[in-house]
This record gives sequence, C-alpha cells and structure tokens, in this order.
Amino acid sequence: MKNENTRNMVIFAVCTAAILLLYQVFVMGPQMERRKAAQEAAAAEQIATPAGSTADAVPGSTAATGSLTFVTDRTEALGTVPRIPVSTPTLQGSLSLQGGRIDDLFLKNYRQTVDPSSPYEELFRPQGMEHAYFAQFGWTGPNVAGGVPGPNTVWRLTGGSTLTETTPVTLTWDNGQGLRFTRVIALDAQYMFTVTDTVANLGTAPIVIAPYGRIERQGVPPVLGKTQILHEGAIGTFSKGDGYATTQLKYGDWAKKPREEFESVGGWLGITDKYWMAALIPPQTETIQAEFRVTDASTYNIHEARILGEARTINPGRQITEVQHLFAGAKRNEILSAYEKQYDLPRFIYAIDWGFLFFLTRPIFLLVEFFYGLVGNFGVAILLLTLTIKLIMFPLANKSYESLSKMRKLQPLMEKIKEQNKDDPQAQQKATMELYQKEKINPLAGCLPILVQIPVFYALYKVLFVTIEMRHAPFFGWIRDLSAPDPTNIWNLFGLIPWDPSAVPLIGGLIGSHAGGFTLALSVLAIIYGFTMWLQQAMNPPAPDPVQRQIFAFMPIVFTFIMAGFPAGLLVYWAWNNVLSIAQQYFIMHRFGAENPIDDLIAKLTKKPA
Repeated sequence: MKNENTRNMVIFAVCTAAILLLYQVFVMGPQMERRKAAQEAAAAEQIATPAGSTADAVPGSTAATGSLTFVTDRTEALGTVPRIPVSTPTLQGSLSLQGGRIDDLFLKNYRQTVDPSSPYEELFRPQGMEHAYFAQFGWTGPNVAGGVPGPNTVWRLTGGSTLTETTPVTLTWDNGQGLRFTRVIALDAQYMFTVTDTVANLGTAPIVIAPYGRIERQGVPPVLGKTQILHEGAIGTFSKGDGYATTQLKYGDWAKKPREEFESVGGWLGITDKYWMAALIPPQTETIQAEFRVTDASTYNIHEARILGEARTINPGRQITEVQHLFAGAKRNEILSAYEKQYDLPRFIYAIDWGFLFFLTRPIFLLVEFFYGLVGNFGVAILLLTLTIKLIMFPLANKSYESLSKMRKLQPLMEKIKEQNKDDPQAQQKATMELYQKEKINPLAGCLPILVQIPVFYALYKVLFVTIEMRHAPFFGWIRDLSAPDPTNIWNLFGLIPWDPSAVPLIGGLIGSHAGGFTLALSVLAIIYGFTMWLQQAMNPPAPDPVQRQIFAFMPIVFTFIMAGFPAGLLVYWAWNNVLSIAQQYFIMHRFGAENPIDDLIAKLTKKPA
C-alpha cells in the first residue's frame, strides 16, 4: 500500500511538471510575445502621434468624490507623509513627498489685516481642507512598463533638507522596470519655483513620455469673484499668429465653459486672485497643449489649469531633462516685470488687471510709485499725482474757468433775457447765443475738465483697487489703508463713542464703516469730499432751468453717500483735486470781478456789526 502511494505521488508530480511545461510553452510564451509586440506597437504609435496632442493624458484630481467632509486642522491635513520645509524671505510652508506636491505656502511679506501681528496671507492649502489649492508636476506615459510617478506616488528625498533660496532639494523615484526619475526643486528669493525633471532609461526598450504641470483649486472661496471691476479666475497668455494673446475667464464664465483648450508655443497660464497668482510656465520654445477645466462641479467644484508638453522618446541607456517653472506669489509690478525679462515671458506684467484703460492705468501707477520713492507715503504720492495732473490740464482748465467766470458775471443779463422772452423759448435761446458770441463765451467749455477727469478717475480707481503696492498702505492719522474705505463713521461721532454701528440688527450692513458701495456710514473723508464738491458747484453759474438747479443741488449730497464706500485713497485724490480746482477757479473769478461764494463768505465773516 505504501509503495502504491509513493508511485501515485511520483506520477502526480511528473504530470504536474508536464502540464506546467506545456502551459509555459503553448500559453504563456505566446502571450508574452503578443504583449511585447503590443508594447512595441504602442510605443511606435506614440512616436508617430505625440502624447501632447490631448490634455486628457494629464492625471486628474485626486479629491475623493461623494463626500464633502473637510478638516479644519492644517496639521491633520498635511498628513503623515514626510514633508520638506520651505523657507525664503518671501515664502514659508512645505511641500509634500506625496506626488511632489507644492501645497502649503504662506506669503511672509503680507498680513491678513493692517495689524502687524495678524497671520500671514495664505496662498496654497493642502488637500483635505476646504478650498484646497496646490500645484503639481509629472509625466504621462500610459504604456510605460512599471508606470510613471503619479499624484499619489511617494518620492524619496535624496538631496537637501529645507528648500531655501540657496539650497534646492532633490527627489527620486524608481519604477522598478528600468526607469529612474529625478526631480530638483529650486526657489529664488521671490516667488519663482524651478522644477527640473530628469528621466533615465536603464531598461532595454525605448519609452515615450510627456511632461505636464497642473494647478488645482478645489472650490472657489466665497470672497473671490464678487467684483465686476476686477478679474479673478483663469488667466493665460498663448501664442497667436506672430504674437501672443491673453485669455481671461472669470469664475462665473469659467463654470459656463468647463473646458477651454489652447495650443501654444511657450506662454503661461494659471489661476489669479486680486493680489496673488499661481502660474505654470513651460519652456518658451516648446509646443504645449494648455487647458482650463472645471470638473466635479456638484461636489468639489474643481478648477484646473493644465499644461501638457511635447512627447519625447528615451532610448535605452539615455536620459532626458525638462525644466518647468511655477510662479506662486504676490503680483507686484516690479517682480512681474523682472520675471518677464528674465524668462522672456509674453505679457506677464498683465497678470495685474490694469483694465481696458491700461494706457492710463500703468503710467498713473508708475507715477504714483515714483512719487512714493521720493516721499515714502502713498497718500502724499497721490496728492503729488493730483497736482501733476492739474498742471498738465492747467491751460484747458484755465480756459474753462474763464468761460464760467464770464457766464457768472453775465448772469444778470441772462436773467433779463429770460424775463423778456419768457413766452418765446426760441427767441430766448437766440438772444442768449448772441450774447455768448458777443462776449466770446463757449458754454460747453466748463464741461471739458470734468470729461477729461473721468478716465483719470477710473484709472486711479483701478490702481488703488488692484495693485498690491496700495494694499495696507497708510496715509496719516486714522487712515491706515488707502485701498480700504475710511473707517470713521458719523453714527459713532467718528470714533468718539465706543460703539460699532455695524452691530445694529437689520441696518448694520448699511450704516457700518465698511458697508461698501452706497452707504449711510458717512466718514470724515466723505464729508470733506461732499463739501468741496458743493463749493465747486456753487462757484459755477446756476443752471437756467429750475428743475436742473434742484438736481444739481442734490448731486453733492448723493455723491457723498455713494463715494463714502470707495477706497480712502480715491477720496483723498478727488477731494484734493476739488480743492485745487476751487483755488484755480477762485483766482480767475476774482480777476474777472465775478461774484463767488468764497468772497461772499469772507464778507459775511469780516462784516462789522452795526
């Protein structure tokens, strides 16, 4: 019995070995040959059709779907994966070895409020927190044996320990199938990351891969995209014909166009806020496929800016290198301008929203910045800018005020003509025009300075609103931020009463100091502006029509409430401009002997009692 069991065991072993050998020869062998042939065909197809022909090759978001549970603790969101500290004069944070993701950045030169002890402004936020925001680089290679590093790949730190402006860090990853990936991340003293990716093929077959970069924002914070005068959202500059064109998509428009694709040689693209921006910058001689995309709108509402570079073949024993850049920081004029020249970036300075009057906005900003360099105070620089504009317009304003003075002096004659022809409007108009011709008066001349001021006013408003140089810039006294409304409020006697009007139920938003737009919260600057507007209007000839007189009489009051919610710097400009106009008009009226309210007021104050 024992011998029979032994014999059966031997027979079973021999049969098993034979079956395995036959399976290897007739099944596994042909399958391996077919797989090898398919890989070679796929590689040949990739060489014929570049991988950069579609942005679908770029890995998508790694955000979990179906759940909107976020953590509020940043340390918890940073996770347990090792991180590399980031510390430069301008940036502080860390980058994750998971995916080599740049996802934790703060701007060290900017605080959240005017309080110098308030937290740094946040730029990037790690995944897991609400409104996560980060940048990532990598390679695509769908048919590469062993794969390429993806969004969840954990890299190994092999060089450096802290990313500073003088010490880059080196990351490596091996796919176990003959490909070695090396990434060197460097950072300058401002806001430019340089990501140098090297791929070495240590295998026996050629492979085809393409580089990519992506910026992802998971949802739009509620404070963004609410202002019509400012662009926030997708922004990029792409080659077009012999030049370059800038494309902008506000968040609202972006949602309506969830996929916008571009092909470009060089250029750049990213996501911009009012003062900050994250932008991908490929090699400027490389043809790229760029895309703005919105996905998962019902849950995470993911906004992405993507770049896919040209596909390239790496033969066995060879390696390739791709250098990409990431701008992540504040949109300061001189910094953007320097990067534009250093990297030959097209229209990079227009990451700042200069508006359609850019030909006025930029020169006005540069002039304000020049005066700031002389006096060290942006408020005083605005006063000097106003004086400069008045000097440039002095001849035009002089002609205008001369015409207004003559019209005011002729007011009794015009009233007489009106009385003589009160039943004949045509005769009244004819006699009035004859009087204008006789005295060489242009009735429209008084409107010219106002019309010229309108584009200047708008351009200065843009400068104060969009340039970060004006952010938290103090003037004197209680004005600690020229880009924000005057914080004083008539409802608490301009701070004399320790009470916050914005805390009042129902109407607190209308009478609070920072109501914005039309507000009943009159400030000191708003009242000064309203008074100077009324005085300047009082010096002009009264409108002939009684209805028009009433409308003009209410205009200073209405505009005082409208302007109260505007930036303090704009009220400083407009009130000071009114003061200079009043002074110029007063001297001209005095020279022509025209009656004016200033002389009347002086006469009343100096009149001796009977």
